[in-house]
Amino acid sequence: MNLASVKLDGFRNFKKAKINFAGKTLIIGANDVGKTNLLWAIRLLLDRSLSDYDIEPKDTDFYAFEETNEFSIHLHFDDVTDDCVVSKLKGKIGNDNKLILAYKAFRDKTTKVKTFQLLAGPTIELLEEIEDRYYRKVLNVKYISSRRDLHNYINREKSYLFQIAKENREENEATEDEKLYSQIQSELKSVDEKIPKLNFISSATNTINDELAKLSLHHTKQKIIFDASTSNVDNFINNVSIASKSNEQCVLIGGDGRLNQIYLALWASRNELTKESLKEVTIFCIEEPEAHLHPHQQRKLADYLNSSIKGQVLLTSHSPQIASEFSPNSLVRLFNKKGATKAASNGCSEIINKSFKDFGYRLSIIPAEAFFSDVVFLVEGVSEELFYKTLSKQLNIDLDRLNISILMVDGVGFSTFIKILNSLEIEWVLRTDNDVFKIPKKEEYRFAGIQRCIGIYREFFKKDDDTEKILHDNENNLKGFTKPIPEAVNTKSASIIVKDLELYKMYLSKKDLENDLFNTAIKENLKSHFKDLDETEIINEMQKRKATFMYDFLRNNKDSLAKLAKDSISKPLITCKEIIEEIQNETN
Repeated sequence: MNLASVKLDGFRNFKKAKINFAGKTLIIGANDVGKTNLLWAIRLLLDRSLSDYDIEPKDTDFYAFEETNEFSIHLHFDDVTDDCVVSKLKGKIGNDNKLILAYKAFRDKTTKVKTFQLLAGPTIELLEEIEDRYYRKVLNVKYISSRRDLHNYINREKSYLFQIAKENREENEATEDEKLYSQIQSELKSVDEKIPKLNFISSATNTINDELAKLSLHHTKQKIIFDASTSNVDNFINNVSIASKSNEQCVLIGGDGRLNQIYLALWASRNELTKESLKEVTIFCIEEPEAHLHPHQQRKLADYLNSSIKGQVLLTSHSPQIASEFSPNSLVRLFNKKGATKAASNGCSEIINKSFKDFGYRLSIIPAEAFFSDVVFLVEGVSEELFYKTLSKQLNIDLDRLNISILMVDGVGFSTFIKILNSLEIEWVLRTDNDVFKIPKKEEYRFAGIQRCIGIYREFFKKDDDTEKILHDNENNLKGFTKPIPEAVNTKSASIIVKDLELYKMYLSKKDLENDLFNTAIKENLKSHFKDLDETEIINEMQKRKATFMYDFLRNNKDSLAKLAKDSISKPLITCKEIIEEIQNETN
């Protein structure tokens, strides 16, 4: 069985949301968007570690952005065929093997007294109130918080690990351990007897007893000793610490990354994550498992959690490395819109999966970063990416602070990326060259860049009457001209359409990035960079090795880009900033 979806109404920052899950689900989204709140909603009904007091509704559980005095949580389960669950929840499971567990909370408008109900049933219409969460023995959640006390947990859990290992020994192993145990006890007793004979210990012992004798006659009847207490084998074993051994030398493990891996390994052992269980169905909820790990280990950890854990897993993460290891239809992207948190495409969805078909099963690390953005600026290639990232700094547009990513499509095509971003409900802006291409097998040319954007408009936007009229009147003039340099009528129609396309956040260069730059306020800087070359030669050099030129020029001339603040070349970046501001205004 599996938790198919969660429906939240009026709960915390979820006004009305449905979130679908997969067998292994990755939940991503900005800080404070509600990832932990989503897991808490599930834990209220399924977490055995929460007491009856813990699950009582608090004022902070009610939706904060509108007046509301009730909220509900519905957990929808599919394929409920496990014997342990079927027998425990008899009469609550439908013939289609579906089950709903629900939590409903109420707050009196006047007294503010809060009450809640627990319900179960095969459908929403057939939900019946139940007295408590009696089913948690067979259907539950095991949870790891992002706030992990690594040292204390490891020291506590190692004793449990020893005990489990003891119980699982074969008879001959237990016999061998008993013999070794007795030998260790004898040797430790010998150590205890020898330690007080060390000169510095003996001297320190005599000193403290002499001083105590001066204080009271009572102290002369008892002698104070330094007791190593090593002869108690159980205490000795329990006090062993986890260390790292290298070249026969033990080194205390201090790195939080390594400790985090040990923590997760111990937790997996304790909860038997890698074994099938016939006695219970457990959903594992893990927050930010990537903490303190470098990228390669993050990817390996994601692979481990994906492939080794037997059972449904819900992860939250801020790591592109973790995201790159997940199947596209296993992603849940939470985002905030007008003060309420929602899941893009209602969570795990075939819509998202289809959008990723051109990328294959695993996502590359570059687009994965964009999944955590609020706005993505799509550009054609490396030179555009270098230029706009540098320009953003000169215009004081802090991309990281504003949660904007610049992503080059690099020959894949804008449509592929737009499908992905739309399925994850991430805003986007694009800039492309205003290419003029020759039509194959004809002595005619066309505005390929503009036609590219018109194709995007038709594929991804609803028809707009004004745009349709503009296209009707002008689109035919985008092709059929007989020279690489269009006639005035063609240029005029192209300009009208380009202006309209900006309403859809699609921006076209006048020609291409290099020509556009040469005709801006930084023209003299470009001339200085190329010294004795004439204008035609400069543009050719700029286009010959685009990325190399851009890197070299920006390294020594980045400050000059501040002159472009009011140039049309900066419009896409400014639009990205304006979208973020609009999102923030909706949220506040």
